[in-house]
Amino acid sequence: MRKGERSARTRILEIDRLLTSCYGDSPRSTSSPDLLDGLVLTILSQNTSDVNSHRAFRSLKDRFPGWDQAAEAGEEEIEKAIRSGGISQVKAGRIKAILDMLQQETGSYSLEHLRDMEPQLALDYLMDIPGVGRKTAAVLLLFRLDYPYFPVDTHIFRVGKRLGVIPAKSNPEKAHDLMDEMVPDDIKYRFHINLITHGRQVCKARKPNCVECCLNKRCDRVGVEEEGNHNA
Repeated sequence: MRKGERSARTRILEIDRLLTSCYGDSPRSTSSPDLLDGLVLTILSQNTSDVNSHRAFRSLKDRFPGWDQAAEAGEEEIEKAIRSGGISQVKAGRIKAILDMLQQETGSYSLEHLRDMEPQLALDYLMDIPGVGRKTAAVLLLFRLDYPYFPVDTHIFRVGKRLGVIPAKSNPEKAHDLMDEMVPDDIKYRFHINLITHGRQVCKARKPNCVECCLNKRCDRVGVEEEGNHNA
């Protein structure tokens, strides 16, 4: 590891320590829920709140208890079921495309075969699915399989740049590569959760609450207001 990489790793570990003292450890669930459920829920979470995405997912499952039933339905019926989640037409199209692809490729509506894949192969497989970007794939792999990928959403992209963890000129794709490498595997889940919480509650795009920030002595951009936008 080069000197600059060691410095970045040290900074990440210090930030993780401070965030953990503020927000707790956020241990990953030991349950192993259905992977297709997880992917659809992650798609529904794009560009909306957790409350809205979970409401939309419950509505979808109430309307179509089995994925075979959703696959047989029209895209319009899926859209009605998930309307509370926002951008429902786009998301319904993605869900329908995923179900059709899985049926054609595997003869079933399941992603459980990902459990038998090496992490890189699982990432590549997900990235080939229509409507699945790097963040969505990383969320599924980290949250559901504990694979060593670090999802970078709009909050992490913004806070990471402010803290100097993500270089100012990095794009989201580069930020994913960097965080995959720099954040130790054993803290990836906790660090991801705590950075998002910090971005939502304290280090907001507009009017960051720097006075009460537990990282204000480690941040070179105290008081800076800026927009971040990464929801891939």
